[in-house]
Amino acid sequence: MRIDAVLALFSDVQAAELTEWVERGWVQPESGDGDWIFQEVDVARVRLIHDLRRDLDVTEDALPLVLSLLDQVYDLRATIHCVMRALETQSREVQEAVLNELLATRERPRP
Repeated sequence: MRIDAVLALFSDVQAAELTEWVERGWVQPESGDGDWIFQEVDVARVRLIHDLRRDLDVTEDALPLVLSLLDQVYDLRATIHCVMRALETQSREVQEAVLNELLATRERPRP
């Protein structure tokens, strides 16, 4: 999807603003034929930034921190999903041992 198609999805986002988001690294489309190619994940990122800026009034200064924290949450969720899939391949005994350790760890007081 080219930039004009992305802009058509967001009537209140101007080309200069979207260009700035790309230049700041907040959105990372592919470069092709001298133009940016936005994949589905890039459009989702534009939607996220749009919503944070317009609906939640996240300032431009705070946006990098918010995006970084959200990226960390998404990465952690993906990692947990991978661990769960790996755990599903283990024996029932191993699964129970891991579950018991997780429960015990959560109950221990934190320093």
